[in-house]
Amino acid sequence: MSGPERWRSYTLSTIYFLALVEAALLGVWLNTTRDDMGAVPFAVVVVLLLAHLTMQVKLSLSAPFLGAAGPTRRLVVVHLVAVSVLLAAALALRAADRLDPPELGPFLVWVLMFAAGPLVLALPLRRGGLVVTALCAATLLAALAIGPRGAPLAITAATTAVCAPFMGFTFRVSAWGVQLVDELVAARAVQARLAVAEERLRFGRDLHDVLGRNLAVMALKSELAVQLAQRGRPEAADQMAEVQRVAQESQREIRAVVRGYRAADLHAELAGARAVLRAAGVDCEVDDADLTAPGRRGEVPERVQSALAWVVREGTTNVLRHADARLCTVSLRVAGGGAELVMDNDGAPDAEPGTPADGAGLTGLRERLAAVGGTLSAQRRTGGRFRLAARIDLEAS
Repeated sequence: MSGPERWRSYTLSTIYFLALVEAALLGVWLNTTRDDMGAVPFAVVVVLLLAHLTMQVKLSLSAPFLGAAGPTRRLVVVHLVAVSVLLAAALALRAADRLDPPELGPFLVWVLMFAAGPLVLALPLRRGGLVVTALCAATLLAALAIGPRGAPLAITAATTAVCAPFMGFTFRVSAWGVQLVDELVAARAVQARLAVAEERLRFGRDLHDVLGRNLAVMALKSELAVQLAQRGRPEAADQMAEVQRVAQESQREIRAVVRGYRAADLHAELAGARAVLRAAGVDCEVDDADLTAPGRRGEVPERVQSALAWVVREGTTNVLRHADARLCTVSLRVAGGGAELVMDNDGAPDAEPGTPADGAGLTGLRERLAAVGGTLSAQRRTGGRFRLAARIDLEAS
């Protein structure tokens, strides 16, 4: 899974985990109070507790923050009814002297605390806060009416006043984080589409600038040649020769535009890789001292630098698309009559170390490198690392 997918999975797992924690706490509580309650009240409380836990999870998963359409009014009402009936059952047991004050307090705190999270998560913030406040206040007033009073009630009220808002805040912030990550992913996709659109506009603008004038000249010359030919004038041949010359010139200019569009500068690609990866949250370290040292750049032919630039471009694309890396290192070495470029990242998917990687992009890189006497290796390594290495023999190139 990608980073955003893992974040969403962790958040949903937390919701299930908190429901299990509540079930475990109340399960221990039921075990200690079972004999005092009696068989029938115990069974009723167990059924109400299971209904409460089920509604907790359903209400949490219906939150708009998690990509759902939002809870229906019926779902909220059913959840509140389940919580209220469960609390009322505990208070009724206390009124019937089936529960002692030290046993009632923790039960009220746990139910109110865990009920606050889904309510604040699924409802608008102000409305959710008001609902949770009203539920807590009504429960504590009912406890005041039937007992306990004094220190046990004060402890219960203080604990509820701290734990219920904390749980609501925790749920709300976790879901807000999911929404924020989703928005960032969408923004990154929009940014990529805008970059492609901008490049298309640039290429179209270059083609218009190159061909616009020449096509206009060709149209004018050919029209003039037609008129001269209709009159039997020998100058028509000269005009068509001019059309041919302009067409050949246009061909040369189109090739130049395409070469400029497809050319890759190594230093520009290294700088671009560092900027793009850091913008994506990947710490990128580039070591190209061998190439930038005085007198060393001239040792590497331009066609070799262009081939290595394509390796950097494809490697950066693979890190962004297929890896969940935190660190990417790029090193360039010129020694022993060869130039070697190594890209190493720590975000490779789980696989057997040493397993080679392949794909259309890597196949295209091997073809480019083979044209200049180079080789390419791409392997998964231990610790979730992935290494892309290209080596070109300068003498062969």
